[in-house]
Amino acid sequence: MPLQATSGAASYDAFGGGAAVVPNYIEDVFSTWLYTGNGNSSPLTITNNIDLSTKGGLVWVKDRTSVNDHALVDTVRGAYNTLKSDTTDASASLSTITGFNTTGFNLGGSVIANANGDSFVSWTFRKQLKFFDVVTYSGNGSNRTISHNLGSTPGCIFVKCTSQDVGGWQVYHSGMTSAAYSMNLNGTSAQSSQPTVWNSTAPTSTVFSVGSAATVNQSGDNYVAYLFASNAGGFGLTGTDNVISCGGFTANGNNTITLGYEPQWVMVRRVSSAGNDWEIYDTMRGMALTSSRVLNANTSGAEGVGGTIYPTATGFYISSYGSGDIIYIAIRRGPMKVPTDATTVFTPQIATSSGSAANTVTTNFPTDLAISQIRNGYFAEWFDRLRGDSQSTYVRLRSASTAAEATGAGGLGFDNNTGYVDNYNWQNVGGGPYVYWNMRRAPSFFDEVCYTGNDTGTRILDHNLAVFPELVIVKKRSGSLGWAVQASTFTTDNILFLNTNAALTSTASYLSYPEQNTSTQFKVRYNLNVASDTYVAYLFATCAGVSKVGSYSGTGATQTISCGFTGGARFVLIKRTDSTGDWYVWDTARGMVSGTDPSLLLNSTAAEVNANSVYTATGGFQIVSTAAGINASGGSYIFLAVA
Repeated sequence: MPLQATSGAASYDAFGGGAAVVPNYIEDVFSTWLYTGNGNSSPLTITNNIDLSTKGGLVWVKDRTSVNDHALVDTVRGAYNTLKSDTTDASASLSTITGFNTTGFNLGGSVIANANGDSFVSWTFRKQLKFFDVVTYSGNGSNRTISHNLGSTPGCIFVKCTSQDVGGWQVYHSGMTSAAYSMNLNGTSAQSSQPTVWNSTAPTSTVFSVGSAATVNQSGDNYVAYLFASNAGGFGLTGTDNVISCGGFTANGNNTITLGYEPQWVMVRRVSSAGNDWEIYDTMRGMALTSSRVLNANTSGAEGVGGTIYPTATGFYISSYGSGDIIYIAIRRGPMKVPTDATTVFTPQIATSSGSAANTVTTNFPTDLAISQIRNGYFAEWFDRLRGDSQSTYVRLRSASTAAEATGAGGLGFDNNTGYVDNYNWQNVGGGPYVYWNMRRAPSFFDEVCYTGNDTGTRILDHNLAVFPELVIVKKRSGSLGWAVQASTFTTDNILFLNTNAALTSTASYLSYPEQNTSTQFKVRYNLNVASDTYVAYLFATCAGVSKVGSYSGTGATQTISCGFTGGARFVLIKRTDSTGDWYVWDTARGMVSGTDPSLLLNSTAAEVNANSVYTATGGFQIVSTAAGINASGGSYIFLAVA
């Protein structure tokens, strides 16, 4: 079975071209939402901003902590009517999903969806052309076709008898050998020829076929079908972006699957042999370079450590599957919309060491990057979702150091939709007052790319910033090397190093000329592309009203830097480029007003200094200091500001 390459690159920069379309975005039709059960001691409503009550769809819930069945409830059959993907049971009226609304759903007290104190995951699939559909029908015992409203040819179909137990869930997938083949979602059997299930007929964009098998079409019984599109476009500003792919490949130990987008959710299954589970991974629970968490659709087991699988900028990498034919369903990472409100993608916060207790940080968005620094003197430390981090294990980089990525006990638990839990011993247990700078990846604002070097000299890498990257920061993870920094204002091959106060350095060893980067790619050179070494790149851009990457000349007098913000900047990073100068950071959480505007240094372990230097100001920020590091007359500076 060959590797399936799919199209669907981001098209944000194509706005205004072609016929007008009504944009659809993945964040409007799919959500992975994590929550803690309360046993229905009080009403529990999940607000994931998916409109189920008017649009329709499916909610799939699984207990992560304990052995409990999966619970699947859809809007067509109605609330309470629960199916279990790990059993052959008929639909049962259970207090699982008790209602649907325009921003999510309500939970009842059933232990399989709301056990008190347990951690749960919910996956919401909204009905939408070229993404997902729900169809119900009554069996007649004869070969027939069933109409659907997917608006494209399904790549995968799950069918379950809801009125009685007649043998479990049947799965059609375009990656199987042929339309005569089927599998059980609730089992571990290999694909097999079952011509009476799908009538040996592939689905079309308007119908799918069922045969006479009792599992899909027994006379008098009732059935539900969940249909998943594949590479059908329909999303993004031009309506051409793919958000879901159903594909297959032949495993050879190490496999890079090309989708044309970065996924947030992947279901994977070996079909050529028995004894394999339907494994589900997602980036909210942890699908990262260092470790991935798995739940199996066919078992009631709690969440465990899965195989080696993690996203790339254009697909996913998977290994540890030996050989054999593998099928998958992959769903694109969001958000796809360009942010217009900076509070949805960035927040600065301060905290004080709580001793032995974990500290909960509320951001009101899923955090992809958290930079933290103890204010009375310590390293600025970088933690992020893509590299992997959890409450039990940290995965950190220090911007004042050339050291490799380090791991150890205690860390930041990013498996949370509205923040994270800090159980990192260095700061929360043994530190003092500290600050967090929290960011979410979003088009035109911030993106992250992890890659492995291949020793090809200059290397072209894909990214999903969707605009030209104006600030690129790259760090080697697997060994000691400085943090290379490139700004769009630099000429030729000049770079800075985040870990030092040095001025611009001309070197052809790290990053290619800025003008060689594009809205979808950036280039690195051989020091950042050594074979088998691992790297991380952080990319920032100017996003109207949200962020500003820019430069200015020092005046030696008070000056205001306009960033185009409605209000003032809440975060400012400044570095002098024509001479030595530290990487200064200010934020409104610690204070950016007269008398209270302490700065920290990303390239130093020094304690913060309050020196009346940078204030927030309408439209951007004001520099009131004449210090050489930020405002020497005739000096050259770059900055990153966030509203």
